[in-house]
Amino acid sequence: MTVTETTTTRAGGCAGPPQGNRRPDGQDRYTISEVAALTGLTAHTLRWYERIGLMPHIDRSHTGQRRYRNRDLDWLDLVGKLRLTGMPVADMVRYAELVREGDHTYAERFALLKATREDVLARITELQGTLAVLDRKISFYADAGRALASERSR
Repeated sequence: MTVTETTTTRAGGCAGPPQGNRRPDGQDRYTISEVAALTGLTAHTLRWYERIGLMPHIDRSHTGQRRYRNRDLDWLDLVGKLRLTGMPVADMVRYAELVREGDHTYAERFALLKATREDVLARITELQGTLAVLDRKISFYADAGRALASERSR
């Protein structure tokens, strides 16, 4: 199983960016600048992902230009989601390596993703507490503003 096969877009799939602006499979050859425009990543970041092993091998044209496929866009979407979780780049690279190693690494991939999920849940709990403090402060200032307006209207 390849890195990109774990992100195939299908019902209930584990990744898949919006399909707008995508070409049909078989006609899906994108330049690095097109991928940068579709993903919001810079060409430098895309090259870096490839260099550190976060991206699978990217096909090249006869002139040596990178040619990305829809499956590469799917993988980049997953990488973006992993970045949003706060997963360290080293862990993302490790995950990519595990995927490339094959099905016998499912348990290690499971453990890595489960640990990341626990980190995300802890951050959500922390953010909910922060939101509650902000809501109390906003309520205080709203009440204080109404009280001041009421005094001034007398």
